[in-house]
Amino acid sequence: MSQVPAWFERKFEFSFPVEQFPNLCVRLRGTPARLDEMLRGVPHDVLVRKAGGKWSAQEQAGHLLDLEPLWMARVGDFLTGRDQLTTADLSNRKTHEAKHNARPVKDILGEFRRERVQLVDRAGEFKPEVFARSMLHPRLKQPMRLVDHLYFVAEHDDHHLARIWELIGSV
Repeated sequence: MSQVPAWFERKFEFSFPVEQFPNLCVRLRGTPARLDEMLRGVPHDVLVRKAGGKWSAQEQAGHLLDLEPLWMARVGDFLTGRDQLTTADLSNRKTHEAKHNARPVKDILGEFRRERVQLVDRAGEFKPEVFARSMLHPRLKQPMRLVDHLYFVAEHDDHHLARIWELIGSV
């Protein structure tokens, strides 16, 4: 049984100062290295093993890759001034249909690193005041600043890294 709480049960309080954005960018930039380190040397059969009908460790990694376009779209939302952030596919259809277990894990890791660098580089182009802009998060139904969005992404990363850790640690 997983010790990692369900993602959709998480509640968020975005009360930290906007000046935390450099820390969050560093945290986000480090996720591909942490993921790579975690999966390096893990036998293929362990990476693709499903527990309880849930995603395998490799599918968890693929899911992180699958969400990079959403995170980038939401960064763009803060610049265009939409009413609310781009809505996520809460069914995670992209991950369910991607067949990540059939791909080489090094390809998933390489693509994720490239996509994540683009996200962090894009956020790094903004002036500090942009990080304070606020929009409604469609699922949470609460305002979210750009800096909060970066925190949300980092927390999502850590949620899946923890799940991967459980899956590969139970060998």
